[in-house]
Amino acid sequence: MSKATGRRKSRELALQMLFQLDMAKQAPEEVRRMFWSERMDLDEDVRAFADDLFNIASQRAEEVDQVIVRNAHWRMDRMAAVDRNLLRVGVAECLGNPETPRPIIINEALEIARRFSTPESVTFINGVLDSVARELPEVKKQRTTSKKKSLQEKKSGK
Repeated sequence: MSKATGRRKSRELALQMLFQLDMAKQAPEEVRRMFWSERMDLDEDVRAFADDLFNIASQRAEEVDQVIVRNAHWRMDRMAAVDRNLLRVGVAECLGNPETPRPIIINEALEIARRFSTPESVTFINGVLDSVARELPEVKKQRTTSKKKSLQEKKSGK
């Protein structure tokens, strides 16, 4: 499984766990335990990234939901359950992995929305996450900055 395919699978799994958390009103630890007990054959990297997204979204739930409401201009309870939880995955990834390019987060959410939600939802999710991306800009990887710095030093003769 490629890294990109694995990441998408992780995002889908995080969506499913958040949906279960949202609908069943269980504790996050209980959701995680039950969820993974039924999925023993997953790649460890896929599971780890899904867990990371779920942990960020559930531990920082109030912050995540505030970011969504601020950018969606809708109350959470008015959104379709799949949509609000997919938005939670996207915002959690923006908050927890600030170096991940925002267009990748948005595109992945849209692909998952096409699979699990409605055509109207795809447009809605795109608009909300685009707004979120402007509010929570990505952090450029340090390595890129170092390369630029060394290129500038070469040009200036240092």
